[in-house]
Amino acid sequence: MRWIFTNIRSITLAFVLAVIVWISAVSASNPDVEKTYPAPIPIEIIGQNPSLVPVGDVAESVTLTLRAPQSVMEKLIGNPDLIHVFADLSGLDSGIHQVPLQVQIDARPVIVVKVDQPNLELTLEPLSSRVMNVELTIIGEPAVGYRLGESLIDPAEVVVSGPKSLMDQITNVRSQINVSNVRQNVETSVQPVPVNSRKQPVIGVSLNPDSVQVTVPVAQQGGYRDLAVKAVVTGQVASGYRLTNITVTPPVVTAYSSDPDQVIALPGFVETQLLDLNNAERNIETRLALVLPKGVVIVGEQSVLVQATVSPIMSSVTIADKPVELIGLDPRLGAQTAPTTVDIILSGPLPLLDQLTTKDVRVFIDLTGLGVGTHQLDPKVEILIPEISLESINPTSIEVVIGPPLTPTSTKSP
Repeated sequence: MRWIFTNIRSITLAFVLAVIVWISAVSASNPDVEKTYPAPIPIEIIGQNPSLVPVGDVAESVTLTLRAPQSVMEKLIGNPDLIHVFADLSGLDSGIHQVPLQVQIDARPVIVVKVDQPNLELTLEPLSSRVMNVELTIIGEPAVGYRLGESLIDPAEVVVSGPKSLMDQITNVRSQINVSNVRQNVETSVQPVPVNSRKQPVIGVSLNPDSVQVTVPVAQQGGYRDLAVKAVVTGQVASGYRLTNITVTPPVVTAYSSDPDQVIALPGFVETQLLDLNNAERNIETRLALVLPKGVVIVGEQSVLVQATVSPIMSSVTIADKPVELIGLDPRLGAQTAPTTVDIILSGPLPLLDQLTTKDVRVFIDLTGLGVGTHQLDPKVEILIPEISLESINPTSIEVVIGPPLTPTSTKSP
């Protein structure tokens, strides 16, 4: 014990040196770094008087610059929930305030070097609310021959809440709906909008509920009736072609008669004059009048646009034993193929396939640049009719043996 008291200074110095060495070693392996946190930190509001609300633009986040050991910094960047920024509004009344921001970090050790916005600037106002009727504005007119019934809004009232200065600007709550050319009841959900005396939206207040259901009855007037349009055709399209589609625009027309019973007695559709398809080889587009009983007229355009789509029937044909031509062969050499012919299958419109001849199709192999030897080459097919395409070729590869000419050989140039 006496020895310890005698050497206390040496022991203390040794301990301090050991601590310094340990700290240096730890710092070398885990150095302190200073970084601006890569993501903004949201500001959490606490202690706010429920009878007060912020007005205007209030900052929602801040940027922090931190200093911490490398391992702690990596932990913070990987887990943003460890960082919190608070603005405590406890005890604040209405008015303009500068609230100091408080930073809390659930990791150690960390030093907050800088907060880009140390104070939160905001204006508090008393919260106001009132119940207001929802007014409906109807835009447009229903289709000819239809009338609107009495509209229904559910609920008819909403609770509007917000800062008193904004609430004082609100004169009414409006919603609108478009009924242009409708032929049936309109049922939809719309969002009411609070507006001021100049009919401008007032932003920054809330509505409860934030949407209402609007129903607008739509009924047809007496003497009017909607009729489907049926295109009546005669004749057959040309051989090798088929009729793929007929469309009528508009597909429904509104008929009118001064005698309501006359339109009620109609069968529910109206026919067009005859559309002649005899020997048609291409699409037809024309306007046709409607066949109506005397005393019945069509509201608006008295004819409809009829479009008939005529398409060639697609088919295929096989050309067997088509000779393979050789092009591009060095004139000092000869060549032999095995096999010398191929079978090809072509597809396209039937009328064009019926007119196809062997002269319209060419099968060749390009030997340009090839020397003596045995080669496996893919033949190419050239079709002079663009609408016809190659489906397959058999075989897909041909053996070509190039060597000295055994007999005079003629080759075709590309």
